[in-house]
Amino acid sequence: MPNYPGAVKRLLVGRPVRSERLGETLLPKRIALPVFASDALSSVAYAPDEILLTLAAAGLTSYALSPWVGVSVVFVMLIVVASYRQNVHAYPSGGGDYEVATVNLGPMAGVTVASALLVDYVLTVAVSISSGAQYAASALPFLRGHEALLAVAVVVLLTTINLRGVRESGTAFAIPTYVFMVSILGMSAWGFVRYFLGDLPLAESADLVLRPETQFEQGLVGLGGGFLLLRAFSSGCAALTGVEAISNGVPAFKKPKSRNAATTLALLGGIAVAMLMSTIVLARLMHVRFAEFPAEQLFRDGRSVGEDYVQDPVIGQIAGALFGGFPPAFYLVTFATGLILILAANTAFNGFPVLGSILAKDDLLPRQLHTRGDRLAYSNGIVALAVGACLLILAFDAQVTRLIQLYIVGVFISFTVSQTGMVRHWTRLLRQETETAARRKMQQSRVINAIGVTITGSVLVVVLITKFTRGAYLALIFMALLFVLMLAIRRHYRSVSAELAEEDDARGRMLPSRVHAIVLVSKLHKPTMRALAYARASRPSLLEAVTVNVDGDETRRLQDEWERRDIPVPLRALDSPYREITRPVLNYVRSVRRESPRDLVVVYVPEYVVGRWWEQLLHNQSALRLKGGLHFMPGVIVASVPWQLRSSRHRLGELRRGAPGDARRGAVPPHGEQLEPNTKEQDA
Repeated sequence: MPNYPGAVKRLLVGRPVRSERLGETLLPKRIALPVFASDALSSVAYAPDEILLTLAAAGLTSYALSPWVGVSVVFVMLIVVASYRQNVHAYPSGGGDYEVATVNLGPMAGVTVASALLVDYVLTVAVSISSGAQYAASALPFLRGHEALLAVAVVVLLTTINLRGVRESGTAFAIPTYVFMVSILGMSAWGFVRYFLGDLPLAESADLVLRPETQFEQGLVGLGGGFLLLRAFSSGCAALTGVEAISNGVPAFKKPKSRNAATTLALLGGIAVAMLMSTIVLARLMHVRFAEFPAEQLFRDGRSVGEDYVQDPVIGQIAGALFGGFPPAFYLVTFATGLILILAANTAFNGFPVLGSILAKDDLLPRQLHTRGDRLAYSNGIVALAVGACLLILAFDAQVTRLIQLYIVGVFISFTVSQTGMVRHWTRLLRQETETAARRKMQQSRVINAIGVTITGSVLVVVLITKFTRGAYLALIFMALLFVLMLAIRRHYRSVSAELAEEDDARGRMLPSRVHAIVLVSKLHKPTMRALAYARASRPSLLEAVTVNVDGDETRRLQDEWERRDIPVPLRALDSPYREITRPVLNYVRSVRRESPRDLVVVYVPEYVVGRWWEQLLHNQSALRLKGGLHFMPGVIVASVPWQLRSSRHRLGELRRGAPGDARRGAVPPHGEQLEPNTKEQDA
């Protein structure tokens, strides 16, 4: 019978890669840029929307401030990029913010940063792909109402691609990311050329009147106006998400790793700033109107645009006006933007598994996250990220406006704590350094990180104030739960390590006085005879067979047959007035342990091995229950004695056949080798 699951896995994921080929998966800068920067670059597709959407509450006059809000976001981005360039040089191991916080501020700070980053990575996937699904639905009306299912399908697709390995996924995503950069920068350049030529067209929404909400009828004045500006700024700061991914992904770069990562950070900052500001300025010059509630805020000729009005994203409106006479350019920009929003999740698919592996190594997450899969990717971390993102997408119905309120809280927590740790890092090194040139360089780095912690800390306060009641509290709850969970996992692993430590444990080195072997018997057949043969071959101090007297007639027949065949092992029948099997056996083993606490008890359990899933339901249930109970008894060893039924042989055949080349690699026995040892039993 063909191994269909294995064949499907190989088709989707590819053949396993040997460990010594890990160096071949490292990324050059041209591939690392789209792999790690797609999240930050993709923010151009929704950060301007969120700025204009927030300012729209105060009416058209507030749009005049949109470029200044953009400048504020750009200033913070440049500070963060400069700060993280210091991080990648000082901590190139890939721990990023977590390592910086743990080393310089202590384990609790490290766990705080880790919980914030893990939550933010999941949100990155959910927000990016939900936003891409919204773009797809605006271009293809038949998808409206099915955005959540589309987003989940895309998450599954991205998961499959990333399971093939970092280098393959990076190569697959590089071209679309570069197409997006060229299309947005090209569109911006064409827009500014037409502006200076006096030929810049207006957006499709330019003729609409944007009415302010009641509390902002007087414009951006007073405390309310200032609060709205802060909200617009905090929404625009979504453009900074993804910057930290490069510091977590330094090990994935080719050598020199730190320098290549720092260069990629600088490229990311310059390109993202140019794209973001170009989009915001063009939206202002072309009179783009973008509201959170179009039916209530947008009017044409004194009447509301109504519920049927379809509000295109900001980039879509700009591209539609600039390329109205050349549809291919419009579709290129729209398609590239929708695609980059989906591919932006790839930043999280590269950052989350690496961070998860480091946390697992430090006993803060399950150790399964530390191991690499067939393709040298951290497969378990990739799958865990995909599951978390799918749950969020379904819970929030892929609505970007709701999801984005949870966004960026975590990343600014990690920014602030990390930059605080870097200031401590440089201060510590300055106490030890005596060379003037090195001290000067360290002092410059400390100044950069000090500015970084001041700015990011201020932004964090703004984000918490402006977004807390709108959904940010949920992100904080998720982080707190993850924080507690990671501490509990570490406490468990350390408790197990302490319990298993060999030092000063005389019991672990002391030999048992005797070995008491017990063979469980239900009836006299081949599995029982094999178990008896194996038990006798081990030469225990005491050997007996035990059966449970559920049916008196059957037990007597078993005893008669036992005596007739003259089996040289005593057979004990345990009474079971309530027709139970498991409890009498467990009670008997306990009594043996009580009588001779220094004896080792070995229980031999004959088992059938079946090959079909439905046969599992018909056999071995009593054996599983018995083993489950016996495993919790100190001083007791359970020895399973398998008997392979005919139906199991096709499974052995599948393992022997395997994939082409498996026999050469030693993964399966070569053709013609016997599948199982001779099962002919001698009488015990």
